[in-house]
Amino acid sequence: MSQATARHLLVDTEEECLAIKAEIEAGKDFAEAAKDHSTCPSNAQGGDLGSFGPGQMVPEFDKVVFSAPLNEVQGPVQTQFGYHLLEVTSRS
Repeated sequence: MSQATARHLLVDTEEECLAIKAEIEAGKDFAEAAKDHSTCPSNAQGGDLGSFGPGQMVPEFDKVVFSAPLNEVQGPVQTQFGYHLLEVTSRS
């Protein structure tokens, strides 16, 4: 079965998500951005979600995690929780 590791950050608005993405693209470390801005408890680990398989995350998240290029910031991805930026760090 496929497995992926990823990190993400979660915010309430698409505008906030886009502003944070611009910070990361300008050189801010993803983990620091997650610690500074994410409303998800994973923010304490820099947004690290660990390893998971298909179907363990919400469908909108799964679709990106199991198709996006590795180590590239993706998003905003909207789910019922808010707006995510995510980065797939490995996939097998």
